[in-house]
Amino acid sequence: MRELKSDRQHKITFTLDGRQVSGDAEPHLLLSDFLREKLGVTSVHVGCEHGVCGTCTVHIDGKAVRACLTFAVQVGNRRVDTVESLSNNEGELNDLQSAFRKHHALQCGFCTPGILMSVEHYLRHNSDPTESDVRDMLSGHLCRCTGYVGMVRAIMETAAKRKSGI
Repeated sequence: MRELKSDRQHKITFTLDGRQVSGDAEPHLLLSDFLREKLGVTSVHVGCEHGVCGTCTVHIDGKAVRACLTFAVQVGNRRVDTVESLSNNEGELNDLQSAFRKHHALQCGFCTPGILMSVEHYLRHNSDPTESDVRDMLSGHLCRCTGYVGMVRAIMETAAKRKSGI
């Protein structure tokens, strides 16, 4: 029996959190599964697998996307950043991560990596959000633990500090 062309493994190479990585993937393998299973990136969590919960959010070429809705073969020769890209080389938290810690914006932490990635993208494009804007942005994420109050405080504080240059 002839192997279908679409079932073959495809070698993909891309930049992950600043370093070049490669691996083989079937055309239908999701980026979330590729990152977790093939590359061991456990910070990319998988929740709903339908793009609803936001848990798997990563950046592809600087844009926040759901890794569970992206095929791994789509990221060849592109830049993918996970929550690990937010801290510096010594592992020190960035200002947003520190604000989340300060305001108790996480509890179990399952949704946190995806939310942080969405917020980073959001703040790059909206440096002066209102609380209503932030709550609207967060509505694309599901968190069963926090009630979002600490998250909103952390995001508002980070936006204010970044705007004032602190």
